[in-house]
Amino acid sequence: MTPVPVSGGAPLTKEWRIAAAAPALRGSPAAHPASGSPGAGALAAALAQFDAAADHLDLDAGVRETLRAPHRELTVRFPVRLDDGRVRVFTGYRVQHNVARGPAKGGLRYHPSTDLDEVRALAMWMTWKCALVNVPFGGAKGGVTCDPRAMSPREIEALTRRFATELKVLIGPDSDIPAPDVGTNAQTMAWIMDTVSMHRGYSVPGVVTGKPMAIGGSNGRADATGQGVVYMIEEAARRRLGISLAGTTAAVQGFGNVGEATARLLHQAGVRVVAITDVGGGVYRDGGLDVTFLRRYMQERGTLAGAPGTEPIANEDLFGLDVDVLVLAALEGQITAANAGRVRARILAEGANGPTTPDADPILLDNGVTVIPDILCNAGGVIVSYYEWVQNRESLFWTPKIING
Repeated sequence: MTPVPVSGGAPLTKEWRIAAAAPALRGSPAAHPASGSPGAGALAAALAQFDAAADHLDLDAGVRETLRAPHRELTVRFPVRLDDGRVRVFTGYRVQHNVARGPAKGGLRYHPSTDLDEVRALAMWMTWKCALVNVPFGGAKGGVTCDPRAMSPREIEALTRRFATELKVLIGPDSDIPAPDVGTNAQTMAWIMDTVSMHRGYSVPGVVTGKPMAIGGSNGRADATGQGVVYMIEEAARRRLGISLAGTTAAVQGFGNVGEATARLLHQAGVRVVAITDVGGGVYRDGGLDVTFLRRYMQERGTLAGAPGTEPIANEDLFGLDVDVLVLAALEGQITAANAGRVRARILAEGANGPTTPDADPILLDNGVTVIPDILCNAGGVIVSYYEWVQNRESLFWTPKIING
């Protein structure tokens, strides 16, 4: 992977992601991803990245062992009554990887493939991300194994409130602050805040970030991650390629909170976004897509597939498009050794967590692809989450000018 220089410091490569230890340290639970689990690949990648970073830094063996395993893990199984009257038991997780720098910080995801190994990996990456951008948090992550697309709003609310009740032993403004992630949003955070506040007997806005503005959310939080991705792409284009974004081309994998905001903001910056894919399908138009229209279409139809004036495209074809920028804003493990050679983009922006695997890195490097690492590329979300947390603690309300200043 080509290093991306960071202002005032050394070039940033994936070696700086710090994420697992040397072959020994067998006592650490994170040393052995559960064989065959959906998240095993993500945890193996996180550990391999840590190996490289720890070796590069000649990290003390004691520090390596401390950072290799999570500080605290919680697994809960809880019942939820569905709309048809049946009771279904869901499994949820919260992992605090490290809290040396401050309260644990990290999102909650609702996805069918979410498991403990995946959450361990994501929590580890959050530790490095918070340290890199110097916000006073440790790393955490959580989630529930479920498919929110197959659930009604009432069922999702019931699941969220019950999960929040199970999490209340861990979460709080001074201990662990969740935020939205894949499959969750501001409404999810509102339910969590309300549930925790009911148990406490008073309002606790700082228990989560990414809330609606009306109950203590922050200006700029909704687009923060996508805005950060665009800032990083602008810097990489200027520093590595010597070009501005206007007139360049881009393809975006993922059209959730991060992917949609990134595509929209790239479009506003004069970039011709030619392809976007999401879980339900993808669309392509050589002359450029109308991202604003696609946003409305997605809200109405729940999928991008079939949008008028576009051609269908699959992820594998999107990865191989001859564009200036490829944005990965879906799930981990998308670019591997098997398909890295197909990437023709000059810049690969990791809007998602862990979207490229360690075995893809040397291939991308050899092919001259500048990769912006996830812990830098998508850190805008946690930066503005920190701003929201500070505003909640101090009973402040910052204007967009202050947030963006």
